Amino acid sequence: MANLSHTEFVLLGFSSFGELQVLLYGPFLMLYLIAFLGNTLIIVLVVADTHLHTPMYFFLGNFSLLETWVTMTVVPRMLSNLLASHAVISFTGCMVQFYFYFSLGSTSFLILADMALDRFVAICHPLHYGTLMSWAMCVRLAGAAWATPFLAMIPTVLSRALLNYCHGNVINHFFCDNAPLLQLSCSDTHLLEIWDFIMALAFVLSSFLVTLISYGYIVSTVLRIPSASGRQKAFSTCGSHLTLVFIGYSSTIFLYIRPGKAHSVEVNKVVALVTAILTPFLNPFIFTFRNEAVKAVLRGQMQRLKGLHEALS
Repeated sequence: MANLSHTEFVLLGFSSFGELQVLLYGPFLMLYLIAFLGNTLIIVLVVADTHLHTPMYFFLGNFSLLETWVTMTVVPRMLSNLLASHAVISFTGCMVQFYFYFSLGSTSFLILADMALDRFVAICHPLHYGTLMSWAMCVRLAGAAWATPFLAMIPTVLSRALLNYCHGNVINHFFCDNAPLLQLSCSDTHLLEIWDFIMALAFVLSSFLVTLISYGYIVSTVLRIPSASGRQKAFSTCGSHLTLVFIGYSSTIFLYIRPGKAHSVEVNKVVALVTAILTPFLNPFIFTFRNEAVKAVLRGQMQRLKGLHEALS
């Protein structure tokens, strides 16, 4: 087939719903706004309150920033496309969205692994925690988590930009996802699929393995704590993190730890909503309702604002 030069792609999104897709706009907008405001609140609290200036909340602030940017990469365009009769994205815009979505997503998994390491050191080696998890070490771990995916994704996105897209320009998704792009190409993509699988192993499965091993040691250590209250306190500090680990890894492994083009795109669209909007939406609730330190800081800030309001009035 002859190669077609595309300057834009058509995003089908949820067009299978027909005119009813407009009804999705309200719920998705509400989820997006709550996710954005909630994660921004966590970032502000972590930066502003000295009680949260610890490695655990340093990594949480990084994770909330990632969740905010992931939603901004995908959801605003998805919302505008729900109201558009003909949803398009430029070729350059598609490549940029692809790059940032997968770079930020990969970084978030590495930050989750950093959080697991932090909990492992805090519970299994508490006497050495201050030394092992120094601020210099935390900055190095976070810096590596940010830099590595953004560098590794450069050849990945360049390879997509150089493909021959001769099977049309209609992407059956609400953003420029990997499988729909490969389905439009008539180039030989076997090497790219192997590379994608290696990248998934490097960032998703490796960080999952680090998290799994860390929690294996954590559970073993906690079960040796003699008092029930001590065990409960130790597990409570890990509950929020484990919840996000389960949601994030299960959806991503389902979507991307499978090389090839033959994915069920309709199913993938639904599952992709988990990483694009549901996890960022749940993150603030999980870390405020299940975390006593964050709740205490929130109560303190609310009382401070109330006192300031009463003083001004």
